[in-house]
Amino acid sequence: MTDEKAVPIFLQRARVGIFLRRLMFFLFVFATLYSLVAIIYSTRVIYKVKLNYAMVIEQLNGTRKAVTKVGWHARLPFFTRIEQDVPLMNQSLYLGNTMEPMRIISKENVALWTSAVLTYRINNLKVWAIENLFPRDLLQGDFDGIVKDILQAQKVDSLISDREQIKEKIFNALKSRPINENGPTLEEKYGMEVVSFVLRETRFGDKLVEATEEKKRRELIAEAANYAADQEADRIRKLYKAYLDSISSLQDALGGEEQGISTDLLQFLTQQKWATAYANQTGQKTFVMHDSGIVPALTLPPDPVKCTPVKQENKVLDK
Repeated sequence: MTDEKAVPIFLQRARVGIFLRRLMFFLFVFATLYSLVAIIYSTRVIYKVKLNYAMVIEQLNGTRKAVTKVGWHARLPFFTRIEQDVPLMNQSLYLGNTMEPMRIISKENVALWTSAVLTYRINNLKVWAIENLFPRDLLQGDFDGIVKDILQAQKVDSLISDREQIKEKIFNALKSRPINENGPTLEEKYGMEVVSFVLRETRFGDKLVEATEEKKRRELIAEAANYAADQEADRIRKLYKAYLDSISSLQDALGGEEQGISTDLLQFLTQQKWATAYANQTGQKTFVMHDSGIVPALTLPPDPVKCTPVKQENKVLDK
């Protein structure tokens, strides 16, 4: 009985041992295959081309080939290499290769801070990746040069108020104007398409803003002073006109130009008329002392009860 029970136990242990050995073998094979595939994929002997991407392959004979077909591809290890992975979708290029505003000088030598962005798309991979070494760096230099040439040729008022026109002018220059006379355009040189151009920001520097505000304040003060001077000049003109009217009325009251007039009397009355006109303009009471070369006489207003205006006029004329 004991021997009969021992045989099945031995068989069961043998089966478990065989199963474990087979399992370890399959795990070893799987790990080996996985490691081999991982090594091949990491060395990019087998590579994948994604949608809107392309690969540039350097082949055994030294030629360069652009692969644009989406899917899995293979190449010879050690004798070929993947040179670059090129995106074919829309890409952005910032002025000065920075998103922050950069300093430019306008036509009047005024400093402004400006930022801009170009959107482009590669449509000829052979020209972009095979005919140009480091094409993005080359494009950055040409882009900055064209944009700065146009911006720095503008007046500062146009850069602030006519942004739409300047933006369209730069866009047309980037898209169709040759880089140099009789030279290629950006699109022809790099095998790309200019999609759009945007001026993100154009503003004065902080110090220039402060100086402009100070200048405006001084201009307002000067305008106020000019206005006050104009008002004073207008008041003086009115005063002088009143003076001339007073002289004319005085001559008419003394009999006109045909009759002789005492010089001292004319001067005294003229000064009195001047003082009256000045008082009417300013609202101030003015008293004029007349110096005729002799001891001045004090003339008081007549008492309307004791004397008549006719007698008073005769006394003044007698004097």
